Amino acid sequence: MRIGELAGRTGVSTRSLRYYEQHGLLTARRGANGYREYTEDDIRLVAEIRSLLSVGFTLEDTRPFVDCLRAGHGSGGACGDSVAVYRRKLAEIDDEIRVLLARRAEVAAQLGESCAGCFFKGER
Repeated sequence: MRIGELAGRTGVSTRSLRYYEQHGLLTARRGANGYREYTEDDIRLVAEIRSLLSVGFTLEDTRPFVDCLRAGHGSGGACGDSVAVYRRKLAEIDDEIRVLLARRAEVAAQLGESCAGCFFKGER
């Protein structure tokens, strides 16, 4: 299939597909006419990339998942490198949660100092 069809079937712009190709996540074959040619497997790769990007992974983070699928695994997360990225991402999220909780506590303390009666039940 050509790039326009892949874009239509995955809901991803042709520009994004070319960007994924530039970064080595997709590999288009070239037809005799010079047009990019994609296979059904590429639909799955694009879906994996989009799924991971939608939950905060970087484009580079998606590489082990794409490589895992290319190696024939049923899931992009089935390989050790992918699991390592999942673990690193979870640790990053945990760190972000800790920072947000500390920031929330500080704002709540400032509010309490400024307006002692401003809290509602269960708000602190």
